[in-house]
Amino acid sequence: MLVKWIRCTVVDRRGFERGQRKWAGLLGEPGFRGQGGGWSRERPGVAHVFGFWESRAFYDSFMARSHDRLAATQSGTFKDIQIKLFDHRFDVKTGFEPRFTDADVVRVAHCRVREARVEHFALMQEKVWNPAMAGSPGMVRGLFGQAPGHEFLVLSMWLSAAEHGKYRRERVERLSLRAQTEADVAALAGDIVELEPSWTV
Repeated sequence: MLVKWIRCTVVDRRGFERGQRKWAGLLGEPGFRGQGGGWSRERPGVAHVFGFWESRAFYDSFMARSHDRLAATQSGTFKDIQIKLFDHRFDVKTGFEPRFTDADVVRVAHCRVREARVEHFALMQEKVWNPAMAGSPGMVRGLFGQAPGHEFLVLSMWLSAAEHGKYRRERVERLSLRAQTEADVAALAGDIVELEPSWTV
């Protein structure tokens, strides 16, 4: 599965949200699996959108055909857009599905990992972080994705920001030491995204 992560700063909120609803047109696209997103809780005006495709081939075909027509409705409503593509490597918890209806927030972590530490980082994600997240009552599902250039995406869906906050307070520092995260990660950027139900496709 291919994961597309879009982040941008919105300058016309009403126009952007109106355009966001037009992405419902994705539903008939071959290979499209789902899309959702919302507003950053930490950075005012920043929107995140997560799209899921069965494969890169289906995604490339969509980009060549229908993308520009759907995107035209949001033209001029945002700036500073960043788009990244990741290949799904494994699930966090079990049976990841691109559904957004049973979660309120998404935690996104974007990691640039030191080249020599890539395998260790992935192993720690599997052996240390995944079981801890999967064992947190408020965590619904998640995935671990990889892009060229030692970049990784950890996406986790949570019942509420409060549940994610509890997990962070109680466990993150301890897990980070156990997984030797500082030795692995060259750069880490993250955000908490409040999901907007009307953006879900």
